[in-house]
Amino acid sequence: MEEEICRDLPLVLSSFVDTFVDFSVSGLFLPQSSNPHPNPNPNSSSDTDPLPSSPQLATRYPAPDRLIAVGDLHGDLQKSKEALRLAALIDPSDRWTGGAATVVQIGDVLDRGGDELKILYFLEKLKREAEKSGGTIITMNGNHEIMNVEGDFRFVTQAGLDEFRVWADWFCIGNAMKSLCDGLEKPKDPFVGIPLKFLGVKEELYHSIRCRIAALRPDGPISVRFLSQNQTVLVVGDSVFVHGGLLPKHVFYGLERINEEVRDWINGLKGRFSPGYLRGRHSVVWLRKFSHELAQNCDCSTLEHVLATIPGAKRMIMGHTIQETGINGACGNRAIRIDVGMSKGCINGLPEVLEIIGNSELRVLTSNPSYRDRLEADRKGGLGLLLPEHGPRQVEVKA
Repeated sequence: MEEEICRDLPLVLSSFVDTFVDFSVSGLFLPQSSNPHPNPNPNSSSDTDPLPSSPQLATRYPAPDRLIAVGDLHGDLQKSKEALRLAALIDPSDRWTGGAATVVQIGDVLDRGGDELKILYFLEKLKREAEKSGGTIITMNGNHEIMNVEGDFRFVTQAGLDEFRVWADWFCIGNAMKSLCDGLEKPKDPFVGIPLKFLGVKEELYHSIRCRIAALRPDGPISVRFLSQNQTVLVVGDSVFVHGGLLPKHVFYGLERINEEVRDWINGLKGRFSPGYLRGRHSVVWLRKFSHELAQNCDCSTLEHVLATIPGAKRMIMGHTIQETGINGACGNRAIRIDVGMSKGCINGLPEVLEIIGNSELRVLTSNPSYRDRLEADRKGGLGLLLPEHGPRQVEVKA
């Protein structure tokens, strides 16, 4: 009798198990679709499907009424939530309150902290809630996402290793539960092909490293579910988003082409190593030509050329390079730098986010109390553009 029920409802059982594993790892209730979209790789080792609605990656979006840009998060869930609350995107119970707003998270969720998976799951939860309210959350790949898919764990913390070890334990329990059902295909072992030991690594770390590789390598359950859904380059209205920066050769190669190729690589369709435009200091996720803290050291002429080749583009918004003075503009505010190093694993900076109203008004929303007096003066003066180029900061302060 039990076997008959199991054969009749294999997808329901699989969905239940996945939801159980998700809750055990993240503490969030994220029901899985009982009619999952198949992984595009037919030989996949991943049994976890992407978001229930898995649209083709879009590279260009029309300008929303309200656009919020969030910088690098680096494994710090508390600071991530603080940043979202600055823009009134979530309430004290962490539920979406952003209405029809569009949010872009510029990448680098991974590394330097111990809440990497919790942030990935939390952003997935918010994506679902935002969609029901007409809002949109877009997540992007930074250099640290690319590094981890390639198995480069130089910036991983012990807490980060522990979090992925816990994930792997629950994931394997879920696979064992699925294997008891005759109506389900036997789950694939996520550890297939991963070495048992690593040169120069302490023996007590072997298992945790194997767990992280299993989760994040091309075609890994976590990389497929979360990172393959990320854009690498993005145009929203008249704003271009990229983690490091774009050069003319990247635009000539094709923004849509970059997004699709990166997605295919993460899904295990393009081999082990990332495309060349993701590697090296002139790559889209590593470039710093427009992010130097001294605005006069930025390559503004190249930036102008790049923007001129993207129809309607007025500015490039980037993360990657920490701005200790906070979110700021360079090159006549054509380069907007939004990585404030908010994670405790970076410089523990005060959270800030960028807000764009329509295609015109830009302002910084900050938790820094030192800007309150300046804010009041700006309000009395009726100033419109609220994004300084390394001058006095004119900002909206949120308590």
